[in-house]
Amino acid sequence: MDFIDLKTQYKALKEQIDGRIQQVLDHGQYIMGPEVKELEKQLENYTGSSHCITVSSGTEALLIALMALEIKPGDEIITTPFTFIATAEVIVLLGATPVWVDVEPDTCNIDASLIEAAITPRTRAIIPVSLYGQPADMDEINTIAAQHGLAVIEDAAQSFGAEYQGRKSCNLSMFGCTSFFPSKPLGCYGDGGAIFTNDDALAQAAREIRVHGQSKRYCHSRIGVGGRMDTLQCAIVLAKLGRFDWEVEQRISVGQRYSKLLEQAGIPQISVRPDRTSVFAQYSVFVENREKVQADLQQAGIPTAVHYPVPIHMQPAYKHIPCRSSLQHTLSVSERVMSLPMHPDLDEATQQRIVQALADSCRRSTI
Repeated sequence: MDFIDLKTQYKALKEQIDGRIQQVLDHGQYIMGPEVKELEKQLENYTGSSHCITVSSGTEALLIALMALEIKPGDEIITTPFTFIATAEVIVLLGATPVWVDVEPDTCNIDASLIEAAITPRTRAIIPVSLYGQPADMDEINTIAAQHGLAVIEDAAQSFGAEYQGRKSCNLSMFGCTSFFPSKPLGCYGDGGAIFTNDDALAQAAREIRVHGQSKRYCHSRIGVGGRMDTLQCAIVLAKLGRFDWEVEQRISVGQRYSKLLEQAGIPQISVRPDRTSVFAQYSVFVENREKVQADLQQAGIPTAVHYPVPIHMQPAYKHIPCRSSLQHTLSVSERVMSLPMHPDLDEATQQRIVQALADSCRRSTI
């Protein structure tokens, strides 16, 4: 059993993917070829954003967004410690300081009600993470940011395709940043990502930063990075876009089936708020005795994963950053969360097998 089944997806899209790759091989423009602008235009249309800037990874998307905002040493960025390391990594790389805010215990997204108390005169931005495929409370976060003159960057690495109150993830704040890592809901076959914004000046800054700060060839008007997305990877995402709406529908359907089966089995799972959707980049549950449960499922031929076992504020490289609150929910969920196999082609019989094995293990682990 595959945790994420990319092979079945490729079989369904083989003709389109192979054809797109061949087109790139034929024209030979491997860097900033025509597929780059074509993909950006299609992603703008999909999200409703005015600007899409493709970049080399989701991490680079966050870094370039912060650089476009001219984040500097001494600045503070409010975010969550319960996320992939990249969210905090880019803050520290620019010499700024991440300020940790605890998560909601049922969604594992940042608790918007705690953000305002974390704001200081040095705060410049808020980075909520749309964890597991579900946006955070973006309206509340945007309102707080507007009241304090702060930028909001949605870390939407796991949520491309999800909606919040009828609007697409990546078009919910000043910046939206996503990843096309192969395991993401919309993935390429390597690294890739994108930045979305409706601000013309910020979009221009991001475009220049991704090509070493160039405003025109050999004129470097700002500090930049080598952050372009390869033409071949753009071509692969273009080929996958034709199936993406169906895949989002399937992800939601698979997630709803999981929820129903797990409720019947009495196993708690991540809550999805009624005013938004999740694309379930991971489908995660809460279990006690996690290592034992994982071992039981592995013996039954069922792969699992943990996103994330060690919060960022407890990582060796980040322990020097002070915590201003207890982060009790972050600590609790990091010890109990576990992800199950999840992909658009997951059939109901396989889901029933997974949930039955999980229920059996949880029952044994409590005896």
